[in-house]
Amino acid sequence: MWLYQNLQDSQGIIIDCRFSLADPDLGRQQYQSSHIPGAHYFDLNQDLSSPIEQQGGRHPLPNLAQLAEKLSSVGVKFGEVAQDDRSSWVVVYDDSRFGFAARLWWLLRYMGFDRVAVLDGGWSGWMAAGYPVTAEILLSRSQTPQPKTFELQLRSHWVVDSEAVKNRKDLPNVALVDSREGERYRGEREPIDPIAGHIPGAVNYPWQEVTDAQGYCRPVIEQQQRWSALSQSEEILVYCGSGVTACVNLLSLAIAGIDTGKLYAGSWSDWCSRL
Repeated sequence: MWLYQNLQDSQGIIIDCRFSLADPDLGRQQYQSSHIPGAHYFDLNQDLSSPIEQQGGRHPLPNLAQLAEKLSSVGVKFGEVAQDDRSSWVVVYDDSRFGFAARLWWLLRYMGFDRVAVLDGGWSGWMAAGYPVTAEILLSRSQTPQPKTFELQLRSHWVVDSEAVKNRKDLPNVALVDSREGERYRGEREPIDPIAGHIPGAVNYPWQEVTDAQGYCRPVIEQQQRWSALSQSEEILVYCGSGVTACVNLLSLAIAGIDTGKLYAGSWSDWCSRL
C-alpha cells in the first residue's frame, strides 16, 4: 500500500476522520486507542462543521479560518508553495466507507488544496493488511511539524444554497442528486430529520454504492458507468442529509473524471427546515 511505503515522508500528513453520528465521542476515543502512525485527529462536529443554527442544516460548513489554522498547525502547506513538488500531501481516512473522510477531502479541495487523497479501505483495510498502528499522539519523526502559512484559494462556486437549488434544479442540463439510501430518499424511513422525503426532481445515487461492502473504492470504469446518465450535465447539484456523505458522491464524480459536481451544503436537513 502506498501510504505504508511513504509513512516516513516528511511532507506527508495523515488525518484520522473516524466518527459516529450515534456516538460523537467514539471516533476520538478510537483514535486515542489506536491509529495510523503520525495521524492527527479531526472531528466532524468540532473541526469539519460549524455550530447548528435554525437553518443551514445539521452540519454547516466549518469556519474556514479556524479549519485553516488547524490544518496549518499540523503542517499543511498551501497557496503557491503547495504547487511545488516538495509540498505537503494529505491522506485522510475513516472506518465508514469514506463517509467522513470524504468531507475533509472535499473541504481541502474547496479551499484550494489538491494534494489530498482518501485511504482506500480505510482503517479496516489498514488493519487487515497488518500495517503498524500506534497510540502515540505526536508524530514519530525528528520534530513536530511547525505551522505553515495557509493561503485560501476558495472555490466558492463549488457550493450552492437552498435558493440556488430551488432556482436551478429544474433547468435543462442541471441534475439534482440525493445521496441518501433509497428508503430515506423515498420517504419510507427518516431516522434523523423531522420530515421524510426528498427535494422534488432529485434522482437517487446512494453514497454507499461508491465502495464495496469492505470499504474499497469500486474501479474507475464502474464509477464512470454509474454516472453515465448524468455525465453531460452542466451542473450536478449533490446533497444528502446534512452535507457530509454527499461528499462521497463528489469523490466518485471526481474519480469518474466529471468536474461539474457541486455541494448543497445544507442538504435535506436545511431544505426540510424551510418547508
